[in-house]
Amino acid sequence: MKKEILVIDAQGGGVGRQLVSRLKAAFPEAYVAAVGTNSAASSNMLKGGADHAATGENAVVVACRTADLIVGPIGIVIADAMYGEITPKMAEAVGSARGRRILIPFQNCYNIIAGVDKPVTQLIEAAVVEAKKLLVEE
Repeated sequence: MKKEILVIDAQGGGVGRQLVSRLKAAFPEAYVAAVGTNSAASSNMLKGGADHAATGENAVVVACRTADLIVGPIGIVIADAMYGEITPKMAEAVGSARGRRILIPFQNCYNIIAGVDKPVTQLIEAAVVEAKKLLVEE
């Protein structure tokens, strides 16, 4: 069965683009969907190799229903995070989705994650390692 990985990002979608690119390389058989909170984020993730991209609150809600794995910055589960781009409805959809979540612990937008001081590339690589553990065991 083909796994569906959902990458969610906001602002410019730079982290999402890197995630999409690394996940596609690690799981070429998986369907990697990208949802951005804005069109710039969606477009950037599509450039990273996403199989499909969509934009906005409803796209997040709908995509969370079917994803086997949801990956993105920790802000995707915090209402009003990422300079207000994550709506309460988005955070709820991600948090209550049936799929597993891999959340990358970024320090952003008034949310401080104690002990996080790694470069973005190391955090993204750690997320891909966790995805391998989860998808291989299923």
